[in-house]
Amino acid sequence: MKVAVPTNSPGGLSATRSGHFGHCDLFTLVDIEDGKISNVETLNNVEHQEGGCLVPVNMLKAANADVLVVGGMGYRPLMGFNQVGIDVYYAAPDVYIDAQSVLDAFISGSLTIMDPGQACGGGGHNH
Repeated sequence: MKVAVPTNSPGGLSATRSGHFGHCDLFTLVDIEDGKISNVETLNNVEHQEGGCLVPVNMLKAANADVLVVGGMGYRPLMGFNQVGIDVYYAAPDVYIDAQSVLDAFISGSLTIMDPGQACGGGGHNH
């Protein structure tokens, strides 16, 4: 299973989380096998213009991500991830500060799948 976490540069397990999924510096991608982290890599985010919220969706799908863990996301990209089969989990940004804590919480089963009602409002840059 491959899990993606939006992080600030330079990425990796000790990187702080990005507060804005769509505008993060990069994604830290982690392979999890048998409840343990087996591989860590980073994937640079792509700049996207207004209406380009689905660019990261397609990019993470192409990178074979199975799961994305965020502290918030707009409705459109959330629906986009649902359509391509990537599960989006919610991890409170004020509780889980870095990628390692997010992944520990995910592996332990303490995170929940993000509900569309938790999505940020449509329009603008509320992602």
